[in-house]
Amino acid sequence: MERVAIKVEYLLRASPAILYQFFTNPSAIVRWFCDSVDVSGNDLYTFEWNGYHEPARLTEDIEEELVHFEWLDDDREDEYLEFRLGLSPVTGETILEITDFCDEDEVEQQKQLWETQIQQLKKETGSGG
Repeated sequence: MERVAIKVEYLLRASPAILYQFFTNPSAIVRWFCDSVDVSGNDLYTFEWNGYHEPARLTEDIEEELVHFEWLDDDREDEYLEFRLGLSPVTGETILEITDFCDEDEVEQQKQLWETQIQQLKKETGSGG
Protein backbone atom coordinates (compact mmCIF):
# COMPACT_ATOMS: atom_id res chain seq x y z
CA MET A 1 0.00 0.00 0.00
CA GLU A 2 1.36 3.39 -0.96
CA ARG A 3 1.96 5.91 1.82
CA VAL A 4 0.81 9.48 1.24
CA ALA A 5 1.33 12.80 2.99
CA ILE A 6 -1.70 14.52 4.44
CA LYS A 7 -2.04 18.09 5.66
CA VAL A 8 -4.68 19.25 8.08
CA GLU A 9 -5.18 22.79 9.33
CA TYR A 10 -6.90 24.12 12.43
CA LEU A 11 -7.58 27.50 13.99
CA LEU A 12 -6.94 27.69 17.73
CA ARG A 13 -7.50 30.45 20.26
CA ALA A 14 -4.22 29.75 22.04
CA SER A 15 -0.97 31.60 21.45
CA PRO A 16 1.87 29.99 19.50
CA ALA A 17 3.94 30.15 22.73
CA ILE A 18 1.43 27.97 24.58
CA LEU A 19 0.88 25.57 21.69
CA TYR A 20 4.61 25.17 21.13
CA GLN A 21 4.91 23.64 24.61
CA PHE A 22 2.31 21.02 23.66
CA PHE A 23 4.54 19.83 20.78
CA THR A 24 7.89 19.77 22.62
CA ASN A 25 7.34 19.35 26.37
CA PRO A 26 6.80 15.69 27.37
CA SER A 27 4.40 16.50 30.22
CA ALA A 28 2.26 18.54 27.79
CA ILE A 29 2.54 16.08 24.87
CA VAL A 30 0.95 13.26 26.89
CA ARG A 31 -2.04 15.44 27.72
CA TRP A 32 -3.29 15.30 24.13
CA PHE A 33 -1.10 13.26 21.76
CA CYS A 34 0.13 9.94 23.14
CA ASP A 35 0.06 7.69 26.20
CA SER A 36 3.66 8.44 27.12
CA VAL A 37 6.82 9.93 25.65
CA ASP A 38 10.44 9.48 26.59
CA VAL A 39 12.98 12.12 25.56
CA SER A 40 16.66 11.25 25.54
CA GLY A 41 19.86 12.81 24.21
CA ASN A 42 20.22 13.91 20.60
CA ASP A 43 16.58 15.07 20.51
CA LEU A 44 15.27 11.49 20.42
CA TYR A 45 11.58 11.21 21.31
CA THR A 46 9.96 7.79 21.78
CA PHE A 47 6.18 8.06 21.62
CA GLU A 48 3.96 5.29 22.99
CA TRP A 49 0.38 4.42 22.07
CA ASN A 50 -1.24 1.32 23.62
CA GLY A 51 2.14 -0.29 24.28
CA TYR A 52 3.46 0.41 20.77
CA HIS A 53 6.64 2.54 20.73
CA GLU A 54 7.55 4.81 17.85
CA PRO A 55 10.90 6.60 17.89
CA ALA A 56 11.41 9.96 16.18
CA ARG A 57 14.16 12.55 16.08
CA LEU A 58 13.37 16.23 16.51
CA THR A 59 15.13 17.63 13.44
CA GLU A 60 13.71 21.15 13.24
CA ASP A 61 12.69 23.25 16.20
CA ILE A 62 11.88 26.92 15.70
CA GLU A 63 10.27 28.19 18.88
CA GLU A 64 6.62 29.16 18.39
CA GLU A 65 6.81 28.41 14.63
CA LEU A 66 7.81 24.86 13.67
CA VAL A 67 8.37 21.43 15.21
CA HIS A 68 9.49 18.68 12.82
CA PHE A 69 10.00 15.03 13.81
CA GLU A 70 11.63 12.45 11.49
CA TRP A 71 10.33 8.92 12.18
CA LEU A 72 13.16 6.44 12.78
CA ASP A 73 11.21 3.25 12.00
CA ASP A 74 12.61 1.56 8.87
CA ASP A 75 9.05 1.09 7.58
CA ARG A 76 8.54 4.86 7.63
CA GLU A 77 11.66 6.03 5.81
CA ASP A 78 11.35 9.64 4.63
CA GLU A 79 8.19 10.14 6.70
CA TYR A 80 7.81 12.85 9.28
CA LEU A 81 5.36 14.60 11.55
CA GLU A 82 5.35 18.38 11.39
CA PHE A 83 3.54 21.03 13.40
CA ARG A 84 3.68 24.51 11.84
CA LEU A 85 2.31 27.55 13.67
CA GLY A 86 1.28 30.92 12.27
CA LEU A 87 -1.14 33.73 13.01
CA SER A 88 -4.29 34.52 11.05
CA PRO A 89 -4.04 38.16 9.92
CA VAL A 90 -7.84 38.40 9.97
CA THR A 91 -8.80 36.84 13.32
CA GLY A 92 -5.51 36.84 15.21
CA GLU A 93 -6.06 33.14 15.98
CA THR A 94 -3.22 30.67 15.71
CA ILE A 95 -3.16 28.56 12.58
CA LEU A 96 -1.86 25.04 13.21
CA GLU A 97 -0.88 23.07 10.12
CA ILE A 98 -0.03 19.41 10.64
CA THR A 99 1.71 17.22 8.07
CA ASP A 100 1.51 13.47 8.64
CA PHE A 101 1.64 10.26 6.59
CA CYS A 102 -0.68 7.28 6.25
CA ASP A 103 -1.68 4.52 3.83
CA GLU A 104 -3.57 5.97 0.88
CA ASP A 105 -6.73 4.06 1.82
CA GLU A 106 -6.67 5.48 5.37
CA VAL A 107 -6.64 9.22 4.64
CA GLU A 108 -10.14 9.88 5.97
CA GLN A 109 -9.54 7.83 9.13
CA GLN A 110 -6.25 9.65 9.75
CA LYS A 111 -7.94 13.04 9.33
CA GLN A 112 -10.65 11.96 11.76
CA LEU A 113 -7.99 10.83 14.25
CA TRP A 114 -6.36 14.27 14.02
CA GLU A 115 -9.74 15.91 14.55
CA THR A 116 -10.15 13.93 17.78
CA GLN A 117 -6.60 14.76 18.89
CA ILE A 118 -7.08 18.46 18.18
CA GLN A 119 -10.30 18.55 20.17
CA GLN A 120 -8.30 17.24 23.12
CA LEU A 121 -5.54 19.79 22.45
CA LYS A 122 -8.14 22.60 22.42
CA LYS A 123 -9.53 21.35 25.72
CA GLU A 124 -6.06 21.17 27.29
CA THR A 125 -5.05 24.64 26.09
CA GLY A 126 -8.38 26.27 26.92
CA SER A 127 -8.82 27.28 23.29
CA GLY A 128 -12.35 26.03 22.76
CA GLY A 129 -13.74 22.76 21.56
